Amino acid sequence: MTTDTPTTFADFGLDPRIQSALDGLGFEKPTDIQSAALPPLLAGKDVIGRARTGSGKTAAFGLPLLHHLADSGRGVKALVLAPTRELAQQVSAALQSYGKGLGVEGVTIYGGAPYGPQLKALRRGVPIVVGTPGRLLDHLGSGALDLSQVEYVVLDEADEMLRMGFAEDVETLLGAITGPRQVALFSATMPGPIARIAKTYMNDPETIQMEQGAPATAHITQAWTRVPNRFKPDALRRALLGGDRGTTLVFARTRASCGDIASHLESLGLRVEPLHGDMNQKARERVLQRLRDAELEVVVATDIAARGIDVNHITQVVNLDLPENAEVYVHRIGRTGRAGREGRALTMVTPAEVRRFGFFQRKLNQPVQEVQLPSDRDLGMRGRGRLQKAIEDIDPELASDWLATLLEDEERSVEDIAAQALGLLAKMGGVPLAQDELDDGPPPWARRPNRPERQQRPQGNRPQGGPGPRQQGFGGPGGRPDTSSHVELFLPVGRQAGVRPADLVGALANEAGVPGNIIGRITIDDHKSFVGLPPDVAAQVLKRYPQIELRGRQVPLTKSRGRHPSLPNKPNKPWQKNHRGKGRG
Repeated sequence: MTTDTPTTFADFGLDPRIQSALDGLGFEKPTDIQSAALPPLLAGKDVIGRARTGSGKTAAFGLPLLHHLADSGRGVKALVLAPTRELAQQVSAALQSYGKGLGVEGVTIYGGAPYGPQLKALRRGVPIVVGTPGRLLDHLGSGALDLSQVEYVVLDEADEMLRMGFAEDVETLLGAITGPRQVALFSATMPGPIARIAKTYMNDPETIQMEQGAPATAHITQAWTRVPNRFKPDALRRALLGGDRGTTLVFARTRASCGDIASHLESLGLRVEPLHGDMNQKARERVLQRLRDAELEVVVATDIAARGIDVNHITQVVNLDLPENAEVYVHRIGRTGRAGREGRALTMVTPAEVRRFGFFQRKLNQPVQEVQLPSDRDLGMRGRGRLQKAIEDIDPELASDWLATLLEDEERSVEDIAAQALGLLAKMGGVPLAQDELDDGPPPWARRPNRPERQQRPQGNRPQGGPGPRQQGFGGPGGRPDTSSHVELFLPVGRQAGVRPADLVGALANEAGVPGNIIGRITIDDHKSFVGLPPDVAAQVLKRYPQIELRGRQVPLTKSRGRHPSLPNKPNKPWQKNHRGKGRG
């Protein structure tokens, strides 16, 4: 930073009314992105800002916007595009607080809200429009939104708009602005389509890269742990109860799992709420307000719903399900460690996803440490510590009279009463009392079963032409598995989705715990796959796993209604392959 770089907001020369509002909000020292972006934006230059979520981007583009539009006339002069309704609302609220002395009106436009108030504001000619691309495009198509006077355009979290499928809508809106305009584009990452939009619609932009090329997640303490899908609820319990208490944001893949996980955590005594797209706007705003007011310990959210979360006190992010790509990973964990605070991120990775998560790390050029979650003993000792601290914080004088009454029973000593009270508190808090309850072993999924020593077969004892030791066991002639009674399971994915036999075996072994050596015939067509299992195993798998993770996605698993047409009615003989009309002999 050079010596003439502004060090306070008063150094930027903002409109006095804006400066007065900032003083009232307690804004003194600008963040790095604000120090770098405000001078060129105030000078009228286009700017590309690459900075992490929570770095102060809204003020970085919002203050110049208000400065330029002070005392502007009627008609839309500034257009701000945001990926979600929640983010649009937050930007509007911030602009209103920064410019409350200017008298500049604005409107927030997003889907799911009534058209009436939005149309009324547009007809009134409000100068500032903040909205999501889809609803803005609706108003543009109907003629209600006139962009002919726009002078200032902001694309906030442009990469997220691309990920949500808004790239074409964004280009249509930008293409409708025919006059000269200043453009500010902010994005944590810069994928190809966003770079193309910048090249097409921006004029010699000044690029601001925060943290000198360091990844946008370098300020967050990151870790990952290997957990099969079926153990994730228990793993989440250990992650939340075994660490320092704070506000945690948990990311789940589906809306249904948000509700299920929230109910599970609530049963543990945590203050938790789900946040997903199936909730109406009023319910979502209630959750966000409770989160801002620090009334919640955990929020379980989907990616899209979490875009509305702009809270500085989130101390931890947990990726219960691995995101689809490294860019989404950056956006997720960027919800913690905001405004200069420390943050932690934990990602749960199934055995089948370890390779893909390694790709994330290479892409971000940032290794993430693998950790083991707390054991039962760790959880018990931490619970005892919390209970002890809570007892120490109680003034003994408050219960002295009651204690004296209890001691009137001569058969009860102070030690008896103290032990009974401690036991009751432990029971209420879910803290184990008995020492043998404090198992010091690793979590269940990390334990290796005791395997019997492999019996050594003397050389020369193997029957000539017969199967070796690995082929023996499981019935059938010649020691081969007997598949004649197998039940076929059906999965609606196949070769077109890149599915291979190893993927199916790995999914059943890693997710459902099915031993690989009892899996029978596997058939993969273009759009469907079939796997044979013993009837009792198939029934158990179908009961416990209505869907299974395959190549990074959840796939329904059902019983096949009949034999697959490509399979013979009878099991192949040992010398036959699973190909039509083809064999070895």
